[in-house]
Amino acid sequence: MDITIIGTGNMARGIATRALAGGTTVTLLGTATEKARALADELPGEVRAGRVGDPLTGDVVVLAVWYQALDDVLGRYADQLAGRTVVDITNPVDPGTYAPLTVAAGSAAQEIAARAPGARVVKAFNTTFAGALADGRPLDVFVASDHEEAKDAVRRLAEGGGLRVLDAGPLAHARQLEGAGYLHMAVQPGLGGTYATALAVVA
Repeated sequence: MDITIIGTGNMARGIATRALAGGTTVTLLGTATEKARALADELPGEVRAGRVGDPLTGDVVVLAVWYQALDDVLGRYADQLAGRTVVDITNPVDPGTYAPLTVAAGSAAQEIAARAPGARVVKAFNTTFAGALADGRPLDVFVASDHEEAKDAVRRLAEGGGLRVLDAGPLAHARQLEGAGYLHMAVQPGLGGTYATALAVVA
């Protein structure tokens, strides 16, 4: 599998680490090639670096950016997302206060699907924190999508990196996953504010 991760922050690092552990080839696109290269040089495995605006090459595209950056990313790439699996990890919150935002489409993932109708959008990784991803713990990843093949692609990506995938149903359920992502952030002050926790299903 060949994936492109748009973003060079902590979540990009965490997802790339898991993908590379499973033998996936990763391309990182940052606001500047130098930022992407700096992160790539810290990661093991086959990692390419470029900047946002470069043509997409991956079968799977991970949008590892803040919700507020989606408008710019979709403006650049909406046409190129057709036929690709697009993984939306965002949670619609105010970056200053972490207060939840109301999204007219119902969820950020549904907003992406509306603006890039040819994309196979999957909501995933929005309930995991970067630190927990990077430290190798066997986390649960909840996925929602209307495309079974796209879910399977994310499953292969995640399971290759030692994660357990739980199917959360259609893309309409992305709204509930984003609510869970916000709740996970909201409880952090009472847990010490380390953002090192994880949501898990225990049976």
